[in-house]
Amino acid sequence: MGHREDLLEGAKRCLLEKGFVRTTARDIVRESGTNLASIGYHYGSKDTLLAQAYVALAESAADTWGAPQELSGADGSLERFQAVMAGITESLGKPGSIWHLSVELLTMGDKLPAVREYLSAAQREAGRGFIGMIMGGEEPPPDDPSVDTLGKFCSVLVLGLIAQHTFDAEFSPSAGELTEGLRQLMESSRQAEGGAGA
Repeated sequence: MGHREDLLEGAKRCLLEKGFVRTTARDIVRESGTNLASIGYHYGSKDTLLAQAYVALAESAADTWGAPQELSGADGSLERFQAVMAGITESLGKPGSIWHLSVELLTMGDKLPAVREYLSAAQREAGRGFIGMIMGGEEPPPDDPSVDTLGKFCSVLVLGLIAQHTFDAEFSPSAGELTEGLRQLMESSRQAEGGAGA
């Protein structure tokens, strides 16, 4: 690996151990076996490096439970939705889970403007990924209207799930409970629309 890859791997390890705020540039250099100048050369700043490291960690986590061909249920079904949510809920409590970093970003985002800016852009990509997992097939293009509807819905749902699990894991919903809640909402909506048309 070159310095760029070494830095990214070192930053990942630092994030998992210390989080965003407590990780220093020197921590990353020590962990990666590189030098301080290489952070600026390859990433521009420590915060940009940490943001990219977080995205890489999140993508790796999603790869372990979000491959559409390995998920149960037909494309776009409630069963598929539940399978995706199950992957997320199961990963929340595992040792080394990265999701606590999302909560740190929520509470410290104003102190990490470069990280927040980078991750705001990455949220759109995450939404596209959720669409691909739940609906099947390829992720939609960035300008597809579903990115601003279904993509945002999934992103907000997952972020809320992470926050709830961090705040009170006992009350945090299971994938089955989330799916049942969505099913009840869909059924109520169908009944309301049927009644309005009568």
